[in-house]
Amino acid sequence: MKIATADALRWLSELEATAEELMNRHLASAREWFPHQYVPWSLGRDFDGPLGGEPWSADQSALSPAVRSALVVNLLTEDNLPGYHWTIGSRTSRDGAWGAWLHQWTAEEDRHAAAIRGYLHAARAVDPIALERARMAHLGTGTVPELEGPLDVIAYAAVQELATRVSHRNTGRLSGDPVCERLLTRIAQDENLHMVFYRELLRAALESGADQVLVTLDATIRDFAMPGLAMPGFGRMAAEIAVAGVYDLRVHHDEVLVPLLRALRVNDLTGLGPAGERARDRIAAHVERTDARAARFVERRAQALAVRAGRAEPA
Repeated sequence: MKIATADALRWLSELEATAEELMNRHLASAREWFPHQYVPWSLGRDFDGPLGGEPWSADQSALSPAVRSALVVNLLTEDNLPGYHWTIGSRTSRDGAWGAWLHQWTAEEDRHAAAIRGYLHAARAVDPIALERARMAHLGTGTVPELEGPLDVIAYAAVQELATRVSHRNTGRLSGDPVCERLLTRIAQDENLHMVFYRELLRAALESGADQVLVTLDATIRDFAMPGLAMPGFGRMAAEIAVAGVYDLRVHHDEVLVPLLRALRVNDLTGLGPAGERARDRIAAHVERTDARAARFVERRAQALAVRAGRAEPA
């Protein structure tokens, strides 16, 4: 078990009242829903195996390969909940408002995994054997972000929850399946409330110690990667997801980095010390580089798709 430092204990104490307030606001805003009501059970039938049903084949679903990959990545991320629960609990607290939030968040995230897996099985959207093997392999690595203390948890979760919301929403929108879109839209609503909890904690932390928070936020943004690096076949799936526009550099810049930094009014902060000013400059430079890289990616993707369609010569 990681021993909390004096700095970590200070932040936990200073932010606990805010965490309790945000927890109560979350409970007032969240709406109860049930995974079984979003799964198309009428499409389901027995698979091969002990029940002697029909084996899975790719032609049983009209979903595109990119959407299937996005659903698998999203589900395996949700499946890794035990690792995130342990990490957040060990870097914050299992008592008081922190513990209450941790358990509420865990219960809601677990509901997402149950709903997505139910949809994938009933709709025969992906190979269930490959999916289960990937789950076992991914969870077997025990891979979770390396977060040092409460500020790291809050900053990472603020970015991650927003990115996850966007990924779920875009996957549903591009799926071409109203049932899939309805389910992922509902999950994205939960993820948005989770993001708001962490974003507002981050805002409160900025009021207490903007320099230290900006240094942490800078490191988080520059090192941020979507969960999944340890997933089997993640590189291929990530490429498919990016080419399809589910989640790419343009999405990350326009729908995650810029809205979050704008909401926190990072550019408007005053009274910063040298460390805070340097961190803010690095954040601005990173956002600018990401924008430039996103523009190049979008251009190259358009060229590649045009070549694939036989409309242009390769650049």
